[in-house]
Amino acid sequence: MRPPLDRLRHALCFEILAFGLIVPLGTIAFHMPAHDIGAVSLVGSAIATLWNILYNSGFDRVLHHRRGTTAKTLRLRLLHAVLFEAGLLALLMPFLAWYLDISLWQALVMDLSFAAFFLVYAFAFNWAYDLLFPLPDGQEA
Repeated sequence: MRPPLDRLRHALCFEILAFGLIVPLGTIAFHMPAHDIGAVSLVGSAIATLWNILYNSGFDRVLHHRRGTTAKTLRLRLLHAVLFEAGLLALLMPFLAWYLDISLWQALVMDLSFAAFFLVYAFAFNWAYDLLFPLPDGQEA
């Protein structure tokens, strides 16, 4: 299992790189000012960082309890990414609707767009992170 400082490094790296990508892409995709996308991204990033730490810790605990290891197969990585994004979607959609003064439907569409981006991003980032900072309990399955 990863120690708390490693989890913090993981979450911060994940969010900083994501912010650098999502503000310009979101500005173009949603035809909104960069400051609105930036504000939504910063609050979303803070929520996502906390969710990331809690979710990954819980996922690894369950995985370790059930399998005796935190090593993830391709199938587990896909499940990990999908469940993470589903939880984040439920947390962020009401905030998007309120802050941007848009309908829940528009917030859902926007949030699903962010989720699609982050689904691919999370999968690639986590795989790369595990290659750069291998799990302490052994090799990937």
